Amino acid sequence: MTCFFVSDLHGREERYAKFLAAIERERPACVFIGGDLLAHGLTARHENFFTEFLFPHLRTLKEKLRANYPRVFVIMGNDDPRSAEEEVLRGERDGLWEYAHQRKIMLGDIPVFGYAYVPPTPFLLKDWERYDVSRFVDPGSVSPEAGRRTVPVAENEIRLSTIQQDLETLTHGEDLSRAIFLFHSPPYQTNLDRAALDGKMVDHVPLDLHVGSIAIRRFIEAQQPLLTLHGHVHESARLTGAWRDRIGQTHLFGAAHDGPELALVKFHVKHLEDAVRELI
Repeated sequence: MTCFFVSDLHGREERYAKFLAAIERERPACVFIGGDLLAHGLTARHENFFTEFLFPHLRTLKEKLRANYPRVFVIMGNDDPRSAEEEVLRGERDGLWEYAHQRKIMLGDIPVFGYAYVPPTPFLLKDWERYDVSRFVDPGSVSPEAGRRTVPVAENEIRLSTIQQDLETLTHGEDLSRAIFLFHSPPYQTNLDRAALDGKMVDHVPLDLHVGSIAIRRFIEAQQPLLTLHGHVHESARLTGAWRDRIGQTHLFGAAHDGPELALVKFHVKHLEDAVRELI
């Protein structure tokens, strides 16, 4: 079962066009999209992106491929306003993709789980941010209780929810040995979460060069799923020279990219060691 994985396309139509052309040409069985679907920032215009660009192109692709149209799994990312989530759900209702955030979806006998939240960042949009394992916030970051949200959230949820708790709830009692996880955040201290913060300080405190999730790392260490997919930290592959990593038996792939190209990860679920990443 050949699969594609992309992430952090940020509303760039040329990247989507390359992605859709690769699907039409190579006809993968399934596709994973790891969040940050829309253009950067709170002020970016995205109102018509789904209805006037992405959904029409997906419908055209589905009409061309018919029975060969892939299963498409999608989550949102920290740059995507949650107010656009209804559009993502509309795409699911139209049969264009499956919205995986905080859900378990079966891909044959393989469970697929999605999770969009990231630990606190320096950015002000907080729709997809959670405390990680506690209410600690790294120097230079803004807590989930500050910043702005595009949909209302209960104060207790903002103050008390953590990524660690969410993952425990999402997977309680599950056998995860064959599972695939579609995360936006990478795990902490891996090849996939290295940020360009060298030499930067806040109040004389050096910033941590790794910005991934401690909770996600601990989860992978404890549960050892088959594969985890990650985005979020665009420059990490350039800085570390690696777009993949391992934690125990779990394969980790990253598709975020800070160049102009589309980063397309291709893998077969039974031969993960042979996965490749192409810059198109």
